[in-house]
Amino acid sequence: MPISTAPYKRTYKHTSQRGKEARIRCDKCGRLVPRWKTFSAYRGFRIRDPVILKQMDKRMIHTLGNKMRVCPKCARFYHVVKRGKSVRKKHMLK
Repeated sequence: MPISTAPYKRTYKHTSQRGKEARIRCDKCGRLVPRWKTFSAYRGFRIRDPVILKQMDKRMIHTLGNKMRVCPKCARFYHVVKRGKSVRKKHMLK
């Protein structure tokens, strides 16, 4: 793996300009961040036991997982994305 590649790529695929885009609260720390800077993470749990799935109402299953938006600082801290290049380079030299 080459060291020079970025751990993630921020692409911008929206129709309006960045200055016009809304700001979103980070779901971890509450910080106001532009929407294009945020990373999406999923919160919730998955039920894999078939006995419980048969007993549960099918309409309630979709409420168990939520999509949350995380600022870049929290995304690195909570391991939503990989750390930056200098930190990875430091670990590779050991």
